[in-house]
Amino acid sequence: MRRPALTLVLAGVVALGLGSANVVANTEPLDTRSAAPSANALERLPSFADLVEKVSPAVVSIRVNEEVAAQAGVPELPFPPGSPFERFFRDMQPQGRDGAPRRRQTTSLGSGFLISEDGYIVTNNHVVGEGKDITAVRDDGTEMTAKLIGRDPKTDLALVKVESKTPLPYVAFGNSDNVRVGDWVLAVGNPFGLGGTVTTGIVSARGREIGAGPYDDFIQIDASINRGNSGGPTFDVHGNVVGVNTAIYSPTGGSVGIGFAIPSSIAQRVIAQLKDDGKVTRGWLGVTIQQVDDDLATSLGLDKARGALVAQVANESPAENAGIRTGDVIVNINGKEMEDVRAVSRTVADLQPDTRAEIVVWRDERRRSIRARIGTFPENLDMAAAGPAETAPAAGTTESLGLSLANSPDGVVVQKVDPASDAAEKGIRPGDVIVKVSGKDVKSPADVVAGVEEATKAKKSSVLLLLRSNDQQRFVALTIEKS
Repeated sequence: MRRPALTLVLAGVVALGLGSANVVANTEPLDTRSAAPSANALERLPSFADLVEKVSPAVVSIRVNEEVAAQAGVPELPFPPGSPFERFFRDMQPQGRDGAPRRRQTTSLGSGFLISEDGYIVTNNHVVGEGKDITAVRDDGTEMTAKLIGRDPKTDLALVKVESKTPLPYVAFGNSDNVRVGDWVLAVGNPFGLGGTVTTGIVSARGREIGAGPYDDFIQIDASINRGNSGGPTFDVHGNVVGVNTAIYSPTGGSVGIGFAIPSSIAQRVIAQLKDDGKVTRGWLGVTIQQVDDDLATSLGLDKARGALVAQVANESPAENAGIRTGDVIVNINGKEMEDVRAVSRTVADLQPDTRAEIVVWRDERRRSIRARIGTFPENLDMAAAGPAETAPAAGTTESLGLSLANSPDGVVVQKVDPASDAAEKGIRPGDVIVKVSGKDVKSPADVVAGVEEATKAKKSSVLLLLRSNDQQRFVALTIEKS
């Protein structure tokens, strides 16, 4: 399913049309004496000074030094050997005199926060990287060498530890599930390497998906977050950590009021596993899933778009062993209704491996309950790739779908797509392989035509196709054009 493009209004003002019927010009001089805020009004304005004083000692700057290879692409020296300019330009070369890649030192800056008096610090995975040379700097300038305990690229979280002879100040996680849109929040971090900086704002939205990973569920805040704030905490007004700052939308690298924090409800679970095992173990079902849109819901006989459509089942996976099939829609897990793909992904990931889960699927227009034993998410997961389609001469067309088809060993290959068709609009391209039509396997273009005719006789407005592109499968509901 295509994601709508995100449009940002940059460095501009949107003018709102105002009717002039009720607008009266005021030619009298303004009395500015009443514009000054009263003492009572000033007392009602929030002050976060006490809160900042309390939490700031637990927020640290993270400095990471690493050695990287110089970038290629620098031209050969334009001077003959022995030229006085040779040494100056030699340093720009990506290779040394021995031909080995030239190495250089880089320093990256981020933020983090202490969560225990014995020195555990939460930050972002992208801040620490491999974590070979990490330094945590406290707000009083004290520098402490930090050791990487574990990191989780899928949620962009990492845990490091420093040693101290005395107990360190720390902050506690709060419950991000209680955070509401409009609540005040504070972001504390190290923007642009300036050192401890505090910004305030409100929660702008919840449950944001930004394409950062399979478990996106960000809190959007408008407190200023800039480069160097990554890994720092987002506090509620009680001083509890409700988020970990991790990303922004920005055309310049600076804050435009659109920042994202990992909810503490996710961070707590991940950090607890990193502390115990140095890695995160997630539940695994072994399915490729896709979002159910309105067209797919109609084709599947669902009352509305919900759940996650199973586009592919991995061989010898927990899903295959339990009897889950391609074309099933996962609508409920352990009694909890699944609204969308993200809900299914997060719920399965949170399940304990080697436990049984009750999974309800929508199949043949009714609910079916399946018991599945959850597996452990593999470190390196590779779905079986489909080989290139070996096509025969075109053997059929389906004008009602805007497709020209040919024979293929794996199904039916799409040769041409009408650019004005629903198929083109929904991303079907030449080379895609049609595996199923309305849940039935197809081996020739004639099977596709028969499937469309069957859907037409059943007075359906669309037909459901299972497509394979490279090593991925997905369902598409195509509108049947009336002839």
